[in-house]
Amino acid sequence: MAKTKDKDTKGSGTIALNKRARFEYHIDQRFECGVALQGWELKALRAGRINFGDSYAVVLKNEIFLVGASIPPLISASTHVIAEDRRTRKLLLHRKEIDQLVGAVERKGYTLVPTAMYWKGNKVKVEIGLARGKQEHDKRDTEKQRDWQIEKQRTMRAHNRA
Repeated sequence: MAKTKDKDTKGSGTIALNKRARFEYHIDQRFECGVALQGWELKALRAGRINFGDSYAVVLKNEIFLVGASIPPLISASTHVIAEDRRTRKLLLHRKEIDQLVGAVERKGYTLVPTAMYWKGNKVKVEIGLARGKQEHDKRDTEKQRDWQIEKQRTMRAHNRA
């Protein structure tokens, strides 16, 4: 029985989070999608090498692509492949989901922002959010709310200790 537990926990976990996306955008809806990666990219992701902050998703010819995510190759990665760390990667979604996203982006003016990258089994998944940009006062409100939550937690901890 212990072997199956080890097998389940080995491949699961967060690779990268895009914290800036939650600060810059109102995320209305989230979608989980696969990513078309090469072998050397998977090795680099297992080592935790990814720069995810400046990436975004774009619609081209009724397909969705991840642009701007940098996965620097490992030194020990394959030598016969020329590694391009900032290449455009295809996101894998069902046709119905793609149509829904294309409609929201083209008609309603939404933006597709990747919020997280994680392992699901032995596959890499990307969570993209259907987002609207925040204005400056919205960002200040978000920061104020976050500070209030932290202060509230501190007060509760101090109260519980006493």
